[in-house]
Amino acid sequence: MQLDTVLVFICVCLVGAAGRSAHKRGQKLEPYKQSSEGNTLLVCSGEHRGFLLSGLLTSCCPIFRRSPDMTKSPMTKSEQLLRIDDHDFTMRPAFGGPPIPVGVDVQVESLDTISEADMDFTMTLYLRHYWKDERLSFPSTNNQSMTFDSRLVKKIWVPDMFFVHSKRSFIHDTTTDNVMLRVYPDGNVLYSLRVTVTAMCNMDLSRFPLDTQTCSLEIESYAYTDDDLMLYWKKGNESLNTDDKISLSQFLIQKFHTTTKLAFYSSTGWYNRLYIHFTLRRHVFFFLLQTYFPATLMVMLSWVSFWIDRRAVPARVPLGITTVLTMSTIITGVNASMPRVSYIKAVDIYLWVSFVFVFLSVIEYAAVNYLTTLPCTCGIANPEDIMMTTCYSDVDPSSSGTYGMPENGGRQERILAQLTLADSQRTSRVKTSRGYVNIWIDTHAIDKYSRVIFPAAYTLFNITYWSIYS
Repeated sequence: MQLDTVLVFICVCLVGAAGRSAHKRGQKLEPYKQSSEGNTLLVCSGEHRGFLLSGLLTSCCPIFRRSPDMTKSPMTKSEQLLRIDDHDFTMRPAFGGPPIPVGVDVQVESLDTISEADMDFTMTLYLRHYWKDERLSFPSTNNQSMTFDSRLVKKIWVPDMFFVHSKRSFIHDTTTDNVMLRVYPDGNVLYSLRVTVTAMCNMDLSRFPLDTQTCSLEIESYAYTDDDLMLYWKKGNESLNTDDKISLSQFLIQKFHTTTKLAFYSSTGWYNRLYIHFTLRRHVFFFLLQTYFPATLMVMLSWVSFWIDRRAVPARVPLGITTVLTMSTIITGVNASMPRVSYIKAVDIYLWVSFVFVFLSVIEYAAVNYLTTLPCTCGIANPEDIMMTTCYSDVDPSSSGTYGMPENGGRQERILAQLTLADSQRTSRVKTSRGYVNIWIDTHAIDKYSRVIFPAAYTLFNITYWSIYS
């Protein structure tokens, strides 16, 4: 081992000295020649000295084992190897013959946004094409493929895929164009690119926000009909792969699946079209917190007025107006982020029914207040001859007349209507106590019934609503 080390050191020194000598004399230094026995023969032309080194020496010296760089040889340029200049790549492979099969598979990287207002979605994916072009076949002893970037893609034929109903799309270009072309010796080609596309999604919002949406991304050839290009999923439904980490804030991704159909255009003919379908179920908990619970609380708050004294006008009126305005604000906020559709959504039904309940609570107090001042003419022969003055009183029924009173005789709040009977025979304005009739009108019963009817009706509505849309 020490002898090998000494020989290597002497060899390096002599090669350096010979090189310097040849440089001074203007002579050419031949770096190496390969002998017929597999050994390396160093020849210094200046001194005509040859050194025969063993195979062990060459294995210990990586300097003398460098493999030649194929790209430095003009005969191994990719364009010459693939014979790019010998063919017309503006035409599809096997032009004039049967349609060329182009297989497709997709790797979904992310599902970015779903917009109800714009009726679209944004998706980032890897789109891969597989086809065979015998014009690109090349000789190879080890069946090794060659991989290229976007510069070669512009010089050969590639399928002209586009996304149907897309609004915006682009190929990523950081740090370079995210395009890959892989060519195999037999002419099989793999063409892959990374794309972000924003496409239209026709959503049915009639059950919003308790809805399930199905959106589709459609892929089709722009120029080649099914007579020239047969587009298909390379591995059927397994051609679509998704990342397990894909998630959305408002939706639960239930499933992805693929289909293939034919699309007809009256001017150009039939085209193969590939579909990527994905089903989304909306998370309802956000809308429960932001819409349904506040609306329910406003309706329950409007019922508080039924337990407030009807004589407390400054308390009951502002309470009713506040709940009505709050419900209007909730409805406006929900519709601001929604498209202007011509049908009623599920959330609209709930909010507007809640608004009606709040509005009816205000109307209920208006009815109570109106009936409080309404004259009672029951049991009076000539009601047109009655002059009535009313006052609120909380009195014992035993201290006055019992006309129109309930039989329980309890101490209850009533309206004491003092009716003055006009006496056509009497000319003076002096009234005796015999000209008055005490009448008790139980208008407070409206509030009592409302305390039961309103909650019962709203509970029945909620049971019906959630049983239909859940």
